[in-house]
Amino acid sequence: MMKKNSSQNEGLTHEPRLYRVVADRIQALIAEENIAAGERLPSERDLATKLSVSRASLREALIALELGGVIEVRGGSGVYVSELPEAQANVPEAGPGPFEVLSARRLIEAEVAAIAARVATDSAVDEILKAVLEMEKHHANYSSNENADRNFHLAIARATGNSALVGTVEYLWNQRGRLWHKLKEHFQTEDLRQETLTDHRNILEAIASHDPAAARKAMRAHLERVTRTFSRG
Repeated sequence: MMKKNSSQNEGLTHEPRLYRVVADRIQALIAEENIAAGERLPSERDLATKLSVSRASLREALIALELGGVIEVRGGSGVYVSELPEAQANVPEAGPGPFEVLSARRLIEAEVAAIAARVATDSAVDEILKAVLEMEKHHANYSSNENADRNFHLAIARATGNSALVGTVEYLWNQRGRLWHKLKEHFQTEDLRQETLTDHRNILEAIASHDPAAARKAMRAHLERVTRTFSRG
Protein backbone atom coordinates (compact mmCIF):
# COMPACT_ATOMS: atom_id res chain seq x y z
CA MET A 1 0.00 0.00 0.00
CA MET A 2 1.33 3.43 -0.91
CA LYS A 3 1.79 5.78 1.99
CA LYS A 4 0.26 9.17 1.67
CA ASN A 5 2.88 11.83 1.39
CA SER A 6 1.84 14.63 3.69
CA SER A 7 4.12 16.97 1.79
CA GLN A 8 2.23 16.46 -1.48
CA ASN A 9 -0.24 19.20 -0.66
CA GLU A 10 2.36 21.51 0.83
CA GLY A 11 2.92 24.65 -1.13
CA LEU A 12 -0.27 24.24 -3.14
CA THR A 13 -2.02 27.52 -3.75
CA HIS A 14 -5.50 28.21 -4.99
CA GLU A 15 -5.68 30.30 -8.14
CA PRO A 16 -7.73 33.44 -7.51
CA ARG A 17 -11.09 33.54 -9.22
CA LEU A 18 -11.01 35.32 -12.58
CA TYR A 19 -13.37 38.08 -11.51
CA ARG A 20 -11.03 38.89 -8.59
CA VAL A 21 -8.09 39.14 -11.00
CA VAL A 22 -10.05 41.42 -13.34
CA ALA A 23 -11.31 43.48 -10.37
CA ASP A 24 -7.72 44.03 -9.24
CA ARG A 25 -6.79 45.17 -12.75
CA ILE A 26 -9.70 47.64 -12.81
CA GLN A 27 -8.58 49.05 -9.46
CA ALA A 28 -5.04 49.36 -10.82
CA LEU A 29 -6.37 51.17 -13.89
CA ILE A 30 -8.32 53.60 -11.67
CA ALA A 31 -5.10 54.40 -9.80
CA GLU A 32 -2.90 54.60 -12.91
CA GLU A 33 -5.30 56.92 -14.76
CA ASN A 34 -6.06 58.99 -11.65
CA ILE A 35 -9.82 58.52 -11.96
CA ALA A 36 -11.12 60.39 -8.94
CA ALA A 37 -14.07 59.58 -6.69
CA GLY A 38 -17.28 60.55 -8.45
CA GLU A 39 -15.74 60.31 -11.93
CA ARG A 40 -17.00 57.91 -14.56
CA LEU A 41 -15.02 54.91 -15.77
CA PRO A 42 -14.71 54.09 -19.48
CA SER A 43 -17.64 52.17 -20.99
CA GLU A 44 -17.85 48.41 -20.45
CA ARG A 45 -16.92 47.85 -24.10
CA ASP A 46 -13.84 50.06 -23.80
CA LEU A 47 -12.81 48.51 -20.48
CA ALA A 48 -13.15 44.99 -21.87
CA THR A 49 -10.98 45.94 -24.85
CA LYS A 50 -8.41 47.76 -22.70
CA LEU A 51 -8.11 44.79 -20.30
CA SER A 52 -8.42 42.12 -23.04
CA VAL A 53 -11.22 40.28 -21.21
CA SER A 54 -14.71 39.16 -22.16
CA ARG A 55 -17.73 41.33 -21.34
CA ALA A 56 -18.97 38.55 -19.04
CA SER A 57 -15.72 38.48 -17.02
CA LEU A 58 -15.67 42.26 -16.88
CA ARG A 59 -19.26 42.41 -15.67
CA GLU A 60 -18.57 39.90 -12.88
CA ALA A 61 -15.61 42.03 -11.78
CA LEU A 62 -17.64 45.24 -11.82
CA ILE A 63 -20.36 43.61 -9.73
CA ALA A 64 -17.73 42.44 -7.22
CA LEU A 65 -16.29 45.96 -7.06
CA GLU A 66 -19.78 47.38 -6.56
CA LEU A 67 -20.45 44.95 -3.71
CA GLY A 68 -17.14 46.01 -2.18
CA GLY A 69 -18.02 49.70 -2.35
CA VAL A 70 -15.23 50.51 -4.81
CA ILE A 71 -17.52 51.62 -7.63
CA GLU A 72 -21.12 52.64 -8.14
CA VAL A 73 -23.18 51.38 -11.08
CA ARG A 74 -25.76 53.96 -12.14
CA GLY A 75 -28.36 52.54 -14.48
CA GLY A 76 -28.38 54.29 -17.84
CA SER A 77 -25.45 56.49 -16.85
CA GLY A 78 -22.40 54.28 -16.37
CA VAL A 79 -19.93 53.16 -13.75
CA TYR A 80 -18.43 55.66 -11.31
CA VAL A 81 -15.67 55.52 -8.73
CA SER A 82 -17.31 55.42 -5.31
CA GLU A 83 -17.12 58.28 -2.85
CA LEU A 84 -16.46 55.66 -0.14
CA PRO A 85 -13.05 56.16 1.51
CA GLU A 86 -10.49 53.76 0.04
CA ALA A 87 -9.80 52.25 3.46
CA GLN A 88 -13.43 51.11 3.69
CA ALA A 89 -13.62 49.65 0.17
CA ASN A 90 -13.12 45.90 0.08
CA VAL A 91 -13.79 43.49 -2.79
CA PRO A 92 -15.53 40.46 -1.28
CA GLU A 93 -14.79 36.81 -1.94
CA ALA A 94 -18.24 35.85 -3.17
CA GLY A 95 -17.81 32.32 -4.49
CA PRO A 96 -17.87 31.30 -8.15
CA GLY A 97 -18.74 33.96 -10.69
CA PRO A 98 -22.31 33.91 -12.05
CA PHE A 99 -21.15 33.01 -15.56
CA GLU A 100 -19.04 30.13 -14.24
CA VAL A 101 -22.14 28.75 -12.56
CA LEU A 102 -24.28 29.27 -15.67
CA SER A 103 -21.70 27.47 -17.79
CA ALA A 104 -21.72 24.48 -15.43
CA ARG A 105 -25.50 24.45 -15.30
CA ARG A 106 -25.73 24.52 -19.07
CA LEU A 107 -23.58 21.40 -19.33
CA ILE A 108 -25.24 19.48 -16.51
CA GLU A 109 -28.88 20.54 -16.51
CA ALA A 110 -29.33 19.99 -20.24
CA GLU A 111 -28.51 16.30 -19.70
CA VAL A 112 -30.62 16.17 -16.54
CA ALA A 113 -33.59 17.42 -18.57
CA ALA A 114 -32.95 14.78 -21.25
CA ILE A 115 -32.85 12.00 -18.62
CA ALA A 116 -36.01 13.34 -17.01
CA ALA A 117 -37.76 13.22 -20.38
CA ARG A 118 -36.87 9.54 -20.70
CA VAL A 119 -37.93 8.37 -17.25
CA ALA A 120 -40.28 10.91 -15.65
CA THR A 121 -43.50 9.53 -14.19
CA ASP A 122 -46.81 11.37 -14.45
CA SER A 123 -46.51 12.49 -10.83
CA ALA A 124 -43.00 13.85 -11.47
CA VAL A 125 -44.27 15.83 -14.47
CA ASP A 126 -47.05 17.20 -12.25
CA GLU A 127 -44.43 18.52 -9.81
CA ILE A 128 -42.62 20.32 -12.63
CA LEU A 129 -45.95 21.79 -13.76
CA LYS A 130 -46.67 23.03 -10.23
CA ALA A 131 -43.40 24.97 -10.25
CA VAL A 132 -44.26 26.57 -13.61
CA LEU A 133 -47.68 27.60 -12.28
CA GLU A 134 -46.04 29.05 -9.18
CA MET A 135 -43.72 31.13 -11.37
CA GLU A 136 -46.70 32.41 -13.33
CA LYS A 137 -48.50 33.30 -10.12
CA HIS A 138 -45.54 35.13 -8.55
CA HIS A 139 -43.77 36.48 -11.63
CA ALA A 140 -43.76 40.04 -10.22
CA ASN A 141 -42.45 39.04 -6.78
CA TYR A 142 -38.66 38.54 -6.84
CA SER A 143 -38.34 36.25 -3.82
CA SER A 144 -41.34 34.03 -4.61
CA ASN A 145 -40.43 33.88 -8.28
CA GLU A 146 -36.85 32.90 -7.42
CA ASN A 147 -38.09 30.08 -5.15
CA ALA A 148 -40.43 28.79 -7.86
CA ASP A 149 -37.58 28.93 -10.39
CA ARG A 150 -35.39 26.85 -8.07
CA ASN A 151 -38.24 24.39 -7.47
CA PHE A 152 -38.69 23.98 -11.22
CA HIS A 153 -35.10 22.96 -11.82
CA LEU A 154 -34.96 20.72 -8.75
CA ALA A 155 -38.25 19.06 -9.77
CA ILE A 156 -36.66 18.16 -13.11
CA ALA A 157 -33.65 16.70 -11.31
CA ARG A 158 -35.91 14.68 -8.98
CA ALA A 159 -37.79 13.40 -12.02
CA THR A 160 -34.62 11.53 -13.06
CA GLY A 161 -34.85 9.35 -9.95
CA ASN A 162 -31.10 9.90 -9.43
CA SER A 163 -30.26 11.44 -6.04
CA ALA A 164 -26.72 12.30 -7.14
CA LEU A 165 -28.10 14.48 -9.93
CA VAL A 166 -30.52 16.13 -7.50
CA GLY A 167 -27.60 16.91 -5.20
CA THR A 168 -25.53 18.29 -8.08
CA VAL A 169 -28.28 20.60 -9.31
CA GLU A 170 -28.97 21.76 -5.77
CA TYR A 171 -25.27 22.44 -5.21
CA LEU A 172 -25.11 24.59 -8.36
CA TRP A 173 -28.17 26.57 -7.25
CA ASN A 174 -26.56 27.15 -3.86
CA GLN A 175 -23.64 28.84 -5.66
CA ARG A 176 -25.94 31.67 -6.73
CA GLY A 177 -24.51 34.08 -4.17
CA ARG A 178 -24.15 37.82 -3.79
CA LEU A 179 -22.67 38.38 -7.26
CA TRP A 180 -25.59 36.59 -8.91
CA HIS A 181 -28.25 38.50 -6.99
CA LYS A 182 -26.61 41.86 -7.67
CA LEU A 183 -26.30 40.99 -11.38
CA LYS A 184 -29.96 39.99 -11.49
CA GLU A 185 -30.93 43.16 -9.64
CA HIS A 186 -29.36 45.24 -12.41
CA PHE A 187 -30.53 43.30 -15.44
CA GLN A 188 -33.71 41.41 -14.52
CA THR A 189 -36.66 42.83 -16.45
CA GLU A 190 -40.29 41.99 -17.04
CA ASP A 191 -39.36 40.81 -20.54
CA LEU A 192 -36.73 38.48 -19.10
CA ARG A 193 -39.22 37.02 -16.62
CA GLN A 194 -41.71 36.40 -19.41
CA GLU A 195 -39.03 34.82 -21.60
CA THR A 196 -38.03 32.57 -18.70
CA LEU A 197 -41.64 31.44 -18.30
CA THR A 198 -41.81 30.64 -22.01
CA ASP A 199 -38.55 28.69 -21.76
CA HIS A 200 -39.84 26.74 -18.77
CA ARG A 201 -43.07 25.86 -20.56
CA ASN A 202 -41.02 24.58 -23.53
CA ILE A 203 -38.87 22.45 -21.22
CA LEU A 204 -41.94 21.10 -19.43
CA GLU A 205 -43.64 20.24 -22.74
CA ALA A 206 -40.57 18.33 -23.95
CA ILE A 207 -40.32 16.35 -20.70
CA ALA A 208 -44.05 15.63 -20.62
CA SER A 209 -43.80 14.42 -24.24
CA HIS A 210 -40.87 12.15 -23.26
CA ASP A 211 -38.66 13.75 -25.91
CA PRO A 212 -35.08 13.75 -24.56
CA ALA A 213 -33.56 15.61 -27.52
CA ALA A 214 -36.15 18.40 -27.29
CA ALA A 215 -35.74 18.64 -23.50
CA ARG A 216 -31.95 18.90 -23.80
CA LYS A 217 -32.24 21.54 -26.51
CA ALA A 218 -34.85 23.57 -24.59
CA MET A 219 -32.85 23.60 -21.35
CA ARG A 220 -29.62 24.51 -23.13
CA ALA A 221 -31.37 27.30 -25.06
CA HIS A 222 -32.86 28.64 -21.82
CA LEU A 223 -29.53 28.88 -19.99
CA GLU A 224 -27.73 30.24 -23.06
CA ARG A 225 -30.34 33.00 -23.33
CA VAL A 226 -29.95 33.94 -19.65
CA THR A 227 -26.16 34.05 -20.14
CA ARG A 228 -26.49 36.31 -23.20
CA THR A 229 -28.92 38.63 -21.45
CA PHE A 230 -26.80 39.09 -18.34
CA SER A 231 -23.50 39.42 -20.21
CA ARG A 232 -24.78 42.02 -22.66
CA GLY A 233 -27.29 43.84 -20.48
